[in-house]
This record gives sequence, structure tokens and C-alpha cells, in this order.
Amino acid sequence: MRRFSLAVVAVIALIVVVGVLGGLYTVRQTEEALITQFGKPVAVITAPGLHFKAPFVQTAILFDKRLQTDAFPAEELILGDQKRLIVDGFVEYQIVNPLAYYQSVGPSQDAILQRLDAVVSAAVRNELAGVDMVTVLSSARTHILERILANVRTGMDGFGVQVVDVRLTRTNLPVQNTEAVLARMRSERERVAAELRATGDEQSLTIRADADRQRTVLLADAQAQGSALRGEGEAEAIGIYAKAIERDPRFYGIWRTLEAYREGLAKPGNRLVLSPSSPLLHYLEAAPVAGAAPPNPPSQP
Repeated sequence: MRRFSLAVVAVIALIVVVGVLGGLYTVRQTEEALITQFGKPVAVITAPGLHFKAPFVQTAILFDKRLQTDAFPAEELILGDQKRLIVDGFVEYQIVNPLAYYQSVGPSQDAILQRLDAVVSAAVRNELAGVDMVTVLSSARTHILERILANVRTGMDGFGVQVVDVRLTRTNLPVQNTEAVLARMRSERERVAAELRATGDEQSLTIRADADRQRTVLLADAQAQGSALRGEGEAEAIGIYAKAIERDPRFYGIWRTLEAYREGLAKPGNRLVLSPSSPLLHYLEAAPVAGAAPPNPPSQP
């Protein structure tokens, strides 16, 4: 009998211990707890620490209240200018109302992702359908994201989550559009290159024409200056000849005759047809005599 009593006491003590341990649960600082009784929510615990619930009757469901990130899949969209664009990105959210969250999608923390992706996809499609590609790729993209965020927050109202931010990480063209854009860019670069080459050729012709004009002017000025100098020199030479003739006409006649010998007879290949009595040959027959006039003095230049 005593053994039976001890066994009963041990069983009761074990049940109490298991019940006490089963009723204890811990809420971390990054979590909130929802207490359900037979599947029905009865309390929300937000204070961190060790808490107690009715064992075997109540269940504590823990929810992470930290900021979480969900990357939504890439999809092809049609923009307002009928161009196609592949877009993907991510959304940041956090659970702020465990009770509303549980009543909307259940206890799983991943159950909200399907609904969140659908709302984000609809908001992105609706917003980008009214803008062109230049706007999406410009600084106006910030305002587009702000409107998308506002629409996502409206669509997620009542689900117990707060959407903090929505971002687009990739905005790429489809393969066929990319090739077309690259072809247009190539054509544009070729057009710019042709314009630059034409401008360079025009400037080159202008520079060459100006250089030729300056060369012609310089040559003309040089020729005019040379002709003027030559004229001055010849005039001065004529003056010197005239003074020499006036000073000693006989000497001048002898010098001119000897100069005719040098120019006409000294050079090989020259032929002169003269009579033996030609005055030009006088000094070849007899040397000049002092004081005697030449037989036929050469004409002055």
C-alpha cells in the first residue's frame, strides 16, 4: 500500500513538473508572442522575458518583429511608351500586429510572402504602365518608387505588417529590345562620328586655304620687294657705269671689249661669224696703246 502511495505521489509530481515546464516560454527582445487557446487568439505578449501559459491548453506563437526583406521575382512589363522592360527588386517589411497577421495568413511567417509579392507586382505594373522608359531610367525614378510604396502600403493594410520600403534592383531590356537599342546607339555614334569628320574636313580645308592665301601673299610681297631691290641695284649699277664712262670712256671701251671676249670666246661651244676686219678683233691683233682711242668702242648698256 505504501509503495502504491509513493508511486501515485511520484506520478502527480511528474505531471506537475511537466505542466509547469510546458507552461513556461521565453519572448526575446526581437519577438512578440501570440497566445492561442484551442486555436483561438486570447492574448498578445510584447514584453520580453519569461512568461507562463496554461499547459496543454494554450499555445505561444512567436513572431519576429525585426525588419525583413523579400525579393520579388523578375517579370517583363510594358511601359507607357509600349516598350518592354524586365524589372525585379525587393521589399522591406516588418510584423507590427501579430493578431492581425495571424487572423489574415496564419501562424507561418512566410505565409505573407505570396500575398506581398502579388501586391508589389500589381503596384509596379500599374505605376510603370503610365511612364516611359526615359522616366524610369532618370532621376524621376525616386518619385515612381514613392508612389509604388504608397500603393503597396494601401494593398497590405489589415495584414498586420508595415511595408517600410520598395526598391527596384534591375531594369533591363529584353534581348530583342537590347539589340535594337544597341543598333540605334551604334547608328547614333556613327552619325556623330561622321559629323565630326565632316567638321574636321571643313576646318582642314579652311586652314589649308588660309595657309595657301598667306603663302601667295608672302611670295607676292617677296617678289615685289625683290623686284624693287633689283631695280634699285640696276639703277645704282647704271649710275656707276655712267660715272665710269664719263670719267674714262676709253678704259670703259677696253673693259667692255674684254668682257665681250670672255662671254663670247672663252666659253666652249660658242661660235662667232665675224670678218677679219671687225673692230671686235682689234685687241686680239694689237694691245691697247695708251692715249689712243679704241677703233669702235662698244655701245653703253
